[in-house]
Amino acid sequence: MTKILPFRLAVPVRRFALAAAVALSVTPTLVASASSDTAVTTRNETIVREAFQRWAAGASIFPTLLAPDVVWTIPGSGPVAGTYRGLTDFVERASRPLLSRLATPLVPQLHHIWAVADKVIVRFDASATTTGGRPYRNQYVWIFRMKDGVVAEAEAFLDLAAYHQVVDNNPPRQQ
Repeated sequence: MTKILPFRLAVPVRRFALAAAVALSVTPTLVASASSDTAVTTRNETIVREAFQRWAAGASIFPTLLAPDVVWTIPGSGPVAGTYRGLTDFVERASRPLLSRLATPLVPQLHHIWAVADKVIVRFDASATTTGGRPYRNQYVWIFRMKDGVVAEAEAFLDLAAYHQVVDNNPPRQQ
């Protein structure tokens, strides 16, 4: 009477075989999910990178990059800090007060983009000349949650003192 495996080994081997069978049956799903996440990551990073390239070339990116119902948050203190609901709210209350006091376009210098699935983080500097003739420079980190190819939520970190210095000490451009 020959046994293939002693009883002590048979139970662990059966458990291992069962675990391996389950793992192999789930693997295609995990691979498909990982492939899907990689495709989404690549797509979102490309959308943001191309938008920043257009911005550096002088184009306005907010109307095409941001969802009409975007929720844009600027943490910190001061008049511009807060949450803006919708593209129009963000442009009118946060972007326009600064941009109207710049004599030259705000030009970004992209340092890095990190992307994972629907999250994209952008680190960049931007500079321009104010209507008063002085330089404006700021450092930014924007964190995006993408949905359907546009930014659905954003959190923007920047030097708010530099922003307020421009807004408080320079006249708006004459339209």
